[in-house]
Amino acid sequence: QVQLVESGGGSVQPGGSLRLSCAFSGSIFSIYTMGWYRQAPGKQRELVAAITSPGRTNYADSAKGRFTISRDNAKNTVYLQMNSLKFEDTAVYYCNAARGDLNAWYDYWGQGTQVTVSS
Repeated sequence: QVQLVESGGGSVQPGGSLRLSCAFSGSIFSIYTMGWYRQAPGKQRELVAAITSPGRTNYADSAKGRFTISRDNAKNTVYLQMNSLKFEDTAVYYCNAARGDLNAWYDYWGQGTQVTVSS
C-alpha cells in the first residue's frame, strides 16, 4: 500500500520561500508520476506541478517561474521548492502518486500540509 507523507508547510511572509517534501513508501517510487496539488478554502483542488518518472515536469501557470518540482528516486522523495510566495498561494498542499497500466489507474494522496502566506 502506497503511503505519502508531506512535510515542510508553514507560515511565511509574501515574497518568502518554502520547500515541501513528500516521502513515498510501499511501492516502487521510480515508476510513479508524482504531483503536488493544492486546495484553498472554498475552491477545488488544483494541480500545481507534476514530474514524471523520467523527470519531465509540468506546471500550472500560477506556479511557472516561482515553483520547482524535483524528485530523488534514491530517497523516494518528491520536493516542491516555492519561491516568491504570494497571498494566493495559501492552501493545503497535497502530494499525489499516480500510475496506470492496461488494467487500472492507481492514484494515491497524502494527508496534506498547510501553507499560509500572510504579513
